[in-house]
Amino acid sequence: MTLKIAQRAAIDPFIVMEVMRAANERVAEGGDIIHMEVGQPSTPAPVKVREAAARALAGDLIGYTDALGVPQLRRRIAQHYREFYDAAVAPERIAVTTGSSGGFLLAFLAAFDPGDRVALAAPGYPCYRHILSALGLDPVLIETQAETKFQPTLAQLDTAGRIDGLIIASPSNPVGAVVGQADLGGIAAWCGRKGVRLVSDEIYHGITFGTEAATAADLDGAIVINSFSKYFSMTGWRLGWMVLPDDLVKPVERLLQNFFISAPTLSQLAGIAAFDAHEELQANVARYGRNRELLLNELPGAGFGKLVTTDGAFYIYADVSGLTDDSLAFCRRMLAETGVAATPGIDFDPARGRHFMRFCFSGATGDMAEAARRLKAWRK
Repeated sequence: MTLKIAQRAAIDPFIVMEVMRAANERVAEGGDIIHMEVGQPSTPAPVKVREAAARALAGDLIGYTDALGVPQLRRRIAQHYREFYDAAVAPERIAVTTGSSGGFLLAFLAAFDPGDRVALAAPGYPCYRHILSALGLDPVLIETQAETKFQPTLAQLDTAGRIDGLIIASPSNPVGAVVGQADLGGIAAWCGRKGVRLVSDEIYHGITFGTEAATAADLDGAIVINSFSKYFSMTGWRLGWMVLPDDLVKPVERLLQNFFISAPTLSQLAGIAAFDAHEELQANVARYGRNRELLLNELPGAGFGKLVTTDGAFYIYADVSGLTDDSLAFCRRMLAETGVAATPGIDFDPARGRHFMRFCFSGATGDMAEAARRLKAWRK
């Protein structure tokens, strides 16, 4: 007898995770691999975070917390918005989540019903559309262009048909585009006029180069999702947060109670200290900046001449249409023949991604230089 498998599980894979698995298998076999596929820092959590975690463990404080998070962390996040954005955010509007992934799931569950249409940019983070599809929502992909920093325009949104929600990411993945305050305000105003719920992905805030990313935390009706994974170098701690409009606080709290109980307690207690570690974290960002410049200068010499200049995050999105029409096969061959792992663009853009690939430059600068050297030798 064959038992049923739910259709909601028939979503596309997160290809970058499959690339990472293939790269790790090669490492286990003794391969010398440079990881430029997965978007995670190569640095550990800040020293102050690890020290706070040790104190929490020694005090045996690791039980359940309130569903919305420990009050101390929620207050510290609210203080962060005052200090860095001059934005007044009440701690009561903050929900601590199991990474930003938990935040997206909660946001989509709380704000939308099955059959609702949610617009998002292509290229964009693939798990948006995968989670939406699993929940019975319709992802509406907006094919964006380099001329508009790969962000959807209001004209495109006006012609996209009925839209119930809009996801904006800044800095974005995979292209690192940053939306300024004026543009974000214009998008929020459009959403307000149309009755569209704005979801602002701000998980790469803090990682920008010569510009600053604006927050939607003080914009009416918007849901903000952030994370300790990227700027704070805490990927495996599985900790994030949401800034919620008043009408969604109770719905999200109920969902948290039933889906997660609470975010990991040790991570919450340690995460409070992350906001006092900016000197260490800014040193990480400075290294990302050096890596970015190195690759923008060196990759064209390896045949990757069409690069999207990133303003934030730690990615370079490369147009490889002159090299291949199958970026997945190209990335597999590149890994096998050079030991450099990167992500095919089809993960981010099902329609056009076969002509693109993404390099993550969050690793050590020496590794980035070695990757460029290998790719140049490979392309000769």
